Amino acid sequence: MTLQAERARDAAGGKGIAVGFTLGNGWLTRHASLSGGETLPDEVRARAATAIAAVPGVGGASWRGGRHTRTGEQGELPVASVAMHCQLDVEAVLDARSIRFAEASDQIDAASEEVLDEVAAALRPCLGGIIAVTGHTDSNGDATANRALSRARADAVRWALIGRGIPADGLRAEGLGSDRPLDGLTREDPANRRIEFSVIEKAPLAPTPIDTPGPG
Repeated sequence: MTLQAERARDAAGGKGIAVGFTLGNGWLTRHASLSGGETLPDEVRARAATAIAAVPGVGGASWRGGRHTRTGEQGELPVASVAMHCQLDVEAVLDARSIRFAEASDQIDAASEEVLDEVAAALRPCLGGIIAVTGHTDSNGDATANRALSRARADAVRWALIGRGIPADGLRAEGLGSDRPLDGLTREDPANRRIEFSVIEKAPLAPTPIDTPGPG
């Protein structure tokens, strides 16, 4: 991906801009981090960033310091389009991986820390909007306890995202217990255990199975 991004950068006249695909802890990410190229005109830097963000497989581009690029040659994308990009980016992050918890607990499994890093990176272009974090369980066990557990897990994810730089006032957490099973599943099916993300007033993202044994 780095080679394709560098080719797109060069084709846009942005030679001298460094492109990276690693987070601060060294983990790989789909979101390009850009630096350098200070001697280039602003319009060239913007064009290069846009070209890099458009490379297939790249989830977006941002200059180190936090300014994200969601612009095209005609200017910034409408807010709704940016929100939809966030939705698609989070779907891609969670397509093959899930946020997992300890059994019957709101403690996030250590193996999910990298997934949360990716989710936070995917959501950053939507800062300023409202992002909902919703917890779900199956119907096994006590309904009141399941609802409380689903809310506690959503809260845990919310706090994990806050710790990764997503503003607290843009995040909402709720727990629905087993009230909304996935289409085609009975409420008892463990596959209903999941965390969902959605930008308020937009279609919800694909669910992310939690895959923990036992109640809830």
